[in-house]
Parts: sequence; C-alpha cells; structure tokens
Amino acid sequence: MAKKINVKNPIVEIDGDEMARVMWAWIKEYLITPYLNINLEYYDLGLLRREETKDAITLDAAKSIAKHGVGVKCATITPDKARVEEYKLSKQWPSPNATLRAHLDGTIFREPIICKNIKPAVNSWKKPIIIGRHAYGDEYKAAEFTVPGPGTVELVYKPADGSQPTVLTVHEFKGKGVTMGMHNTEKSVRSFAQASITYALQRKTDLWFSAKQTILKQYDSFFMNIFQEEVNKRKADFEKAGITYWYTLIDDTVAQIMKHPGGVLWATKNRDGDVMSDMIASGFGSLGLMTSVLVSPDGKMETEAAHGTVTRHYRQHQQGKKTSTNPTASIFAWTGALKRRGELDNTPDVVKFAEALEDANIKTIEGGTVTGDLARLIHDTPKPPEDSYVDTEQFIKAIAKRLESNL
Repeated sequence: MAKKINVKNPIVEIDGDEMARVMWAWIKEYLITPYLNINLEYYDLGLLRREETKDAITLDAAKSIAKHGVGVKCATITPDKARVEEYKLSKQWPSPNATLRAHLDGTIFREPIICKNIKPAVNSWKKPIIIGRHAYGDEYKAAEFTVPGPGTVELVYKPADGSQPTVLTVHEFKGKGVTMGMHNTEKSVRSFAQASITYALQRKTDLWFSAKQTILKQYDSFFMNIFQEEVNKRKADFEKAGITYWYTLIDDTVAQIMKHPGGVLWATKNRDGDVMSDMIASGFGSLGLMTSVLVSPDGKMETEAAHGTVTRHYRQHQQGKKTSTNPTASIFAWTGALKRRGELDNTPDVVKFAEALEDANIKTIEGGTVTGDLARLIHDTPKPPEDSYVDTEQFIKAIAKRLESNL
C-alpha cells in the first residue's frame, strides 16, 4: 500500500441512519482511512443522537461546516409519526438537510454518475445534467388552511412602519375548499442565483434557469429578474469560461431537455428541483448513481448521496442477511468533499486521490462487478441472475482492490 496522503485541514463528517450508516462505516474502513491521514470532525446525526441532544447537534454540524468550509454527510431520517413511535422520540424532529441548508444559505446541486454500461433511458442524453434546486420557501414553507365553508380568504401585507396595509382577495368561497400562502425572500433568491452562477463557472458548464412568469407574473418574475441581474454582473466571467446563460419557461425547458445531449446546469425553483432531480436520476440510472452537493454563495460545500437511508435493506441487515445495496453515491460524497478540500488547501495529491477513487468505482461497475440495482439496469429486468451481482461489502472490497492498483 502506498504511503498515506495528508489532508491538510479538517473535513466535517456527518453520520446518519440505517443501511446508509452501515455502508458509511465500510466506505471509511476500506476506502478512506487506509489511504488518508485526515482530521474528521465527527457529528452523529442518527435519530437517537438527535433525540439525545434535542437536535442541537444538527445546528452544531452546520456551524462546523461554515467554519471549515467542507462537510460530507451520510443519509439521515426525517421522522414521521411512525418513526417517532419506532425510535421512541419526544417529537418529530425537522429535516437535518433543511437545517443545514438554512444555516449555510445553500443551494442543492444534483448530478448523475455516468457509467458506460448503464444506458440512459433518454437516448439523447450523453453528458450529465446537473439540477440546481433552490432549497428555500415556496410550497415547502407555505401556510395552508382547509376552508370549512363559505367565506373570503384574503392576503394581507402589514408594513412594519405602520402605514396602510395592502389587502388582496385570494378567493370568495361558496363552500368548502383549501388555500395556501407561500413566500420567498430577495436574499434567498439572490443567494440561489449567485450559488448557481458560481457552480456553473466552477464546472464550466452552461447555465439554464426556468420558471413560469407568464402565470406567476410577480412571483416568478421576481426570480427571473434577479437571476438576470446576477448574470449581468458576471458577464465577463461567463465569456472567459466560454459558457452561456439561458432562461425560458419551465414547460419549454422540460421539452428541450428531453432532446438535449446534456452537459448543462439547470437551475430550478424548490418544487421543480425536487421533482426534476428524481426524473434525471431515474433517466440516467437511479438515485444510487446521483450526487448531491450543497453550495453556499461564499463557496462552503457539503456533499452527500441523493438517496435515503435504504430502510428495506436495513431490515434485512438487522436479520443478519447480506444485502446488495449500492454505495456509489455515498462514495462520491466522500470524493466530492475531498476534491473540494484539496482545492481549498492547494493539495493536488488529495484531489488526485479522490479522482482515483471515483475512477476505481466507475471502472468496477463497467467491469461487471455491480450491486443488484445496477444489475437490473444492465440486464433490463427486475430479476437479474443472482450470479450477476455481489453484496455491498464485496462491491466495496472490489473497488478497494482496483483503487490499490490505481495508486
């Protein structure tokens, strides 16, 4: 084994739940600690630890990422009522990702991992399509109300200076119905635009933004205008990087993306990004082959897998059964954090190691050693032959063997 590489500054490590946590430990054991001298500032965001600290640990982790600039996160549970009972929690703790996003003022970028032997469902897609999701407000911070009967719903703005309120009629109900009020802020939208521009320039990829200002003439125009203002400020940077900015309606963008070869960063509003990132993941393979990066306007970064905690496989693991869970996205979370750490520290050997690990992971898949989900994609059947895939630990060991030869 080659001499260990020194990682100059700390990376914030955030542990998680269930099968993702099991894979996380194997990734560290076989692919990280044998090769790197690395200071990991560890935070356990598993549900039991979040309960124990009354979720204070989540904000502590966010503050640590803000301090050190780079974090890597395992998938975590956002508990519903069933999870509260299962884990005997005192309450439904909020989404850890939402807390991290709010503290870092971050935008989420999701990108598929391309393997030659996994054909995209859309024939025209040749290069990755990166989805940038504005992860604040809109439907996700909405005030909802079930209207019990006839009456008027109004939207009221009361200026802080005590001047005359503005009142808009939402709807005059003749019977039962439902209503909702949602919002966003200039600060958050501008941060979203700035982070999207920064990431597009870093990746040297064209930037798209789409909304529906023809319908939401004030709401979506607010987004569209701020994006254009921020792009105008960086016009020289766009020209130097050889990339372009393009705005069009969301429905037109959906139609265009189905015929496009890829190689673009598509910035989307909150709900659009939630939906489209899953479409892109499925189109290129699965959530097991998709990275997720949280980027703040000032360049702080937290990386993770796009998938969840893989509960179904964890139940099997609890019974002592081997599972064929795909750790690729979690491995790429580590490599993404390592590459960013290496860039910030000006340590090219750290970046080179991360690239070697990514190459070993992809070449292992392309060489035919795969997990069950990938075997289903390759063989185009819900039940591939049992000898066509390996279990999770075997897969990680195969990557480690190839990595060793790469170094």
